[in-house]
This record gives sequence, structure tokens and C-alpha cells, in this order.
Amino acid sequence: MSATENLIFREEDGGIGFGNHLLEQKAKVSDFVNNGDIYKVKSYRDITKLERNEMFVYESVPGSTVRHLKETENGMEFQVEGAQDVQITVEMEPDTVYGIRMDGENAGTMKTNLSGKLSFSVELEAGRAVSVKIER
Repeated sequence: MSATENLIFREEDGGIGFGNHLLEQKAKVSDFVNNGDIYKVKSYRDITKLERNEMFVYESVPGSTVRHLKETENGMEFQVEGAQDVQITVEMEPDTVYGIRMDGENAGTMKTNLSGKLSFSVELEAGRAVSVKIER
């Protein structure tokens, strides 16, 4: 996986891809429609942020490239790539315990705060994507 020219797009599997961690200048796309939802993405080397219907979904510091993001009734899954390790924050159900798996390996459990934010780090190597799965 590598950064794409399109800042946000629909994947063949129904998920979405977004972000570009290689951009030097901040870029954004608003009003991207997918399955009736309106997405907005901002991305460059320092941060990547995704909103759906004006609500927070995903943020990474520094920036990342995400592919195959799918949200389910029990969580979300995606592949993430970046130039270095990233701190990711996602919006989930408030005050809920989630299990996190990275490349199929158990990375532990975490509880969201009262606003539903879940933050964790992903160790990345340039040019290699890590699969992340978050489930309650």
C-alpha cells in the first residue's frame, strides 16, 4: 500500500480509503458522499483527520494513509501506513471496552472515555501497512 493521489475514495470492498502522509502541504476534500454519508478529510505529513456528517471519525498524528476503513456494529477495521509511528484516535461507543488487534495479533483492550474517544499507538515502518481491527 502506498499514498494515493485521491485524498478520499471508495474501495472496491465497500470501505473507504483516505489521507496521504507524504504531502508537504495540508490538503482537504469536503462533501465526499458514500452510502448516503458526507465525509470530509484533511491530511498531510503532520496530521490526518476524517469526519462523517460533521462528526469526528479518525485522527492520526503524524499523518497517515488509511485503506479499507469499514465501520461495523461492533467496531471498525482498516489498514494504516505512515512514515513513522502514529498516535490514532477514533470515535467509538462511549464508556465501552474494545479489543484491539494489529496484523492479527492481540494488542490488548482499552475502554473509551465518556465521549467515546479511543486512542492508541501503531508502530509503522515506511512502505508497510498495518491492519487494525477494533471490536467490543
